[in-house]
Amino acid sequence: MNQCLKVMVLLVGIIFLSGSYSGAEVIKLKAANYLPTTHKMSLLTDKFCQEIKKRTNGRVEITYYPGGTLLNPSQMFNGINTGIADIGVSHIQYTRGRFPVTEIFDLPLGFPSGWVATQVSSDFYHKFKPSEWDSVHLLYLNTSGPLILQTIKKPVKTLEDLKGLKIRGTGQMTEVLKALGAVAVPLPMPDVYESLRRGVIEGIMVDLSTLKYWRFAELVSYVTSTWNLGTGITFYCAMNKNKWNSLPPDIQKIFTELAAEAKDWQGALWNEMDIEGVEAFKAKGGQIIPLSDAEVLKWKKAVEPLIGDYKKDLIAKGYKASEVDHWLSFIKERIEYWKKEEKQRKIAGPF
Repeated sequence: MNQCLKVMVLLVGIIFLSGSYSGAEVIKLKAANYLPTTHKMSLLTDKFCQEIKKRTNGRVEITYYPGGTLLNPSQMFNGINTGIADIGVSHIQYTRGRFPVTEIFDLPLGFPSGWVATQVSSDFYHKFKPSEWDSVHLLYLNTSGPLILQTIKKPVKTLEDLKGLKIRGTGQMTEVLKALGAVAVPLPMPDVYESLRRGVIEGIMVDLSTLKYWRFAELVSYVTSTWNLGTGITFYCAMNKNKWNSLPPDIQKIFTELAAEAKDWQGALWNEMDIEGVEAFKAKGGQIIPLSDAEVLKWKKAVEPLIGDYKKDLIAKGYKASEVDHWLSFIKERIEYWKKEEKQRKIAGPF
């Protein structure tokens, strides 16, 4: 064996043993998330980026931009489409009307936890594949725990107590709040803390995790247990379609496999964060107000017409009534299925 050949064999051996990628070009991507750097959902996105690098053996490197440093939540979807970000995380309530089918998850359908809601929204997407996502490559959906009323000064014990209160809500939640008698004030999440502190709004209806991870427990005094309505917020992690199409098939396979795992991580995380939110709230001396069975029925009756309104709106957009009924039936069936699974798997929740 001549000296040149020996050197070549040695180099190949080093590359093989090190397991590192030595291709001519590393695929470099940008990922954006509007959530604060230390928020657990933001950390999960960072974990996703690091895991992609690890599983692709360094062939893909993702630069992560948390805290809205690249795109704010309402800009996110357009930013993914136009390539400002290759991967982005936000939720559908920031672009109301853009995802009319998926907005079914904004309705008060009785989701009991974020884990259950995440499994159901994922099942729904994979079964029906709404065309509203066709302009991007959707990596995964996940849906928060049920939205809970949080107020600064006024305890809300009855539906009448809520009348006229200025409560932050975006997307379909504005209609839920109106149906309940409140005044809906749409605000981006990063503006909510200061708006609560200054009294611009009197409360917020959002998942319990925010009591800790957006520090609302520092400001709100009362939490009304409205979880029975079962309204959530559906988040997406999506990728620019052209960028996705440019990836080699083996890289796409790694993304797909990891996305399925990340969906499950996030589902469990919703329950975990909601529990932590309750603990943070109680530690600050906050009061949780339960609703009586009779009161729960009043709240449910007040928001019930929203489901019919949603159906009419979708029919006006060209969908068939039977189609929407099928979606609703499917969701109810999957809620019951995943509720049983949650119990059997002993996954803890806040309720």
